[in-house]
Amino acid sequence: MLKLRDYQVKTIKQVQQSMLHGHHRIVVQQPPRTGKTVIMAEIARRATAKGNQVMFVIHRHEVLDQAIKAFKQQDVDMSLATMGMVQSLTRRVNKLPPPALIFIDEGHHALARSYRRIIDAFPRAYILYFTATPIRTGHNQLDQISDDIVVGQSIQWLTKNGFLAPFKYYALSDIDRSKLRKAHGDYSTNSMDQAISHQIYGNIVRQYQRLASGKQAVVYCHSVESAKQVVEQFRKAHITAEEVDGSTPAKQRDVIVQHFRNQQLTILANVNLFTEGVDLPNVDCVIMARPTSSLSLYLQFSMRCLNPRKDKTAIIIDHVDNYLTHGLPDDDHDWRKAATTRDKRKKTGTDNGPAIYQCKYCFGVFYRKDMHGNRCPLCGHELRSTVQDYKIVNVDLQEIQHRKSIAHKIMTSNVMANVAGKSPGQLKSLAELQAYAKLHGFKPGWAYYQWKNRRKR
Repeated sequence: MLKLRDYQVKTIKQVQQSMLHGHHRIVVQQPPRTGKTVIMAEIARRATAKGNQVMFVIHRHEVLDQAIKAFKQQDVDMSLATMGMVQSLTRRVNKLPPPALIFIDEGHHALARSYRRIIDAFPRAYILYFTATPIRTGHNQLDQISDDIVVGQSIQWLTKNGFLAPFKYYALSDIDRSKLRKAHGDYSTNSMDQAISHQIYGNIVRQYQRLASGKQAVVYCHSVESAKQVVEQFRKAHITAEEVDGSTPAKQRDVIVQHFRNQQLTILANVNLFTEGVDLPNVDCVIMARPTSSLSLYLQFSMRCLNPRKDKTAIIIDHVDNYLTHGLPDDDHDWRKAATTRDKRKKTGTDNGPAIYQCKYCFGVFYRKDMHGNRCPLCGHELRSTVQDYKIVNVDLQEIQHRKSIAHKIMTSNVMANVAGKSPGQLKSLAELQAYAKLHGFKPGWAYYQWKNRRKR
């Protein structure tokens, strides 16, 4: 049997208490990488030991295989367990044995019609919606199908107590976020193509070598073409790399993933695969080359490398400024409020979370409270804010000097940081021209005049 951790035991007790208080449909929030499948397996063991039928529902085949293995390890009576993918179970819901308890993994998907058909078919069953992020894009939230929420330990607590690895977070802007457009709840592939710089592929390799050389890394890409370009650049640098996506044949994908697990492969680039559930224990670095407006996806991306190991510090490299949208991975969230259907007619104040700062020398991103004596906690460089001139580094790592007012603008704007050391001839977009004009005190019309003349050429 699998040995449960203290916080997992606590979650099970909270679920039991919620049931004793009359709740039947409970959201169970657990951060990524904290063993929610183990918690489900233990609850299932206790239920089947009393002769109760249970059901486990998931939407990914890889995760289903892992869950079946965990349930068997935990001595669940598998003769009383129905475990399957939602696509299959929903088609034969009328033929399934009625469960006393239903587990829905990645429960933030459960408002979808396929899940609702299963939920509605068994109105007397207890239902546990397990998810790291009990929040959905759009208006309707999980309170539409639940009557309570159990919130797990925070990521900061789990890190402090050794259940997650500490991390260093670096952000290197290779994206023009003004070009991003949403479609179906996240940024469209077409807008990501336009927003992401073509220089990103070489930058990914260079910054990996600078910040995480030798560490096994997963790269999150927005398209198959971009993932293949990433792999090509790593191979040119004599670093072993492979790409997998939804079109990769299952057997080939399994072989590649197993090579990665066996540490025979350094870089694994993927498109929409290694987000929820899949076990990749040796990842020490995550590289985000795909922007997302989804907090759920962001946490799955960024926390992929946080499996703990003695003396390990994970490295997160963000080339698309996801931290500007979502903060750092260990930000605290009010999950009870997040899981409540929002009234779009009411405008309330926004909680932007703790103040975050970026060091323009090492590109590290950290909480202001972690600064020691105005020094970057990642590289130790002094981050001066006095009236005297001081040096700052732009994205091309060239050193430049500006007075306090200009430096402040650079430090609070990624676009200005990108253009600070460039000449007008090196500027490639209207946004860069506007930032350059503002930085140097030019009149607003200067940028439009320059852009108009260029388009005529």
